[in-house]
Amino acid sequence: MSAAPLVGYSSSGSEDEDEAEAEAGAQARPGTGGCRRAQSPLPSQRLPVPDSVLHMFLDTEEEPEDDREKHGGRVRTFPHERGNWATHVYVPYETREEFLDLLDMLLSHAQTYVPRLVQMEAFHLSLSQSVVLRHHWILPFVQALKDRMASFPRFFFTANRVKIYTNQEKTRTFVGLEVTSGHAQFLDLVSEVDRVMEEFDLTTFYQDPSFHVSLAWCVGDARLPLEGRCLRELQVEEHRG
Repeated sequence: MSAAPLVGYSSSGSEDEDEAEAEAGAQARPGTGGCRRAQSPLPSQRLPVPDSVLHMFLDTEEEPEDDREKHGGRVRTFPHERGNWATHVYVPYETREEFLDLLDMLLSHAQTYVPRLVQMEAFHLSLSQSVVLRHHWILPFVQALKDRMASFPRFFFTANRVKIYTNQEKTRTFVGLEVTSGHAQFLDLVSEVDRVMEEFDLTTFYQDPSFHVSLAWCVGDARLPLEGRCLRELQVEEHRG
């Protein structure tokens, strides 16, 4: 079978009709008493494009600037890529007055050792590591989590042991309250989350997690000044609270 030739088509079928009408207009019309002379078309000219327009979209494909000052000096754990969405699964923790009183007492004491510590803006218990989702994964990912969590029973837990944490890269340090009861139920939750992660070929949670509510954080590895004497004093303050 012979290959079909590549042919070019005009963008509109009316072009030939327009040309035919122009030619017909140049012919003598009956009853006019003479021939009508066709006007020669003006030469086509292209207007110059302003420099502001030519340079308008030069920077649209560049990577966004990672300005640490806009997010408290935090360092990305993985580079930003267009179309990728960083996310993690967590249980939100709703604060009460006694919790906020305890937080103020612990934070003010910890800041005598590490003044750059700041209070967390929101409180939660993580059930996954930070992972990257493609945009078209978001809806099916959320739906998969809902399907696995819908029948999970409610439970009570206690978090009352002060502990110092860092992220894997040791670029941030956290003062947190570790879960002391309800650990087994959180493990069951993580098991369900991990199954969803595996479906999307994403990283599962830590093998031996320490579930906790982070209270405060700072940039860098501040374990040395916070652990030891400071930690013992914080634990005493927590029991008094």
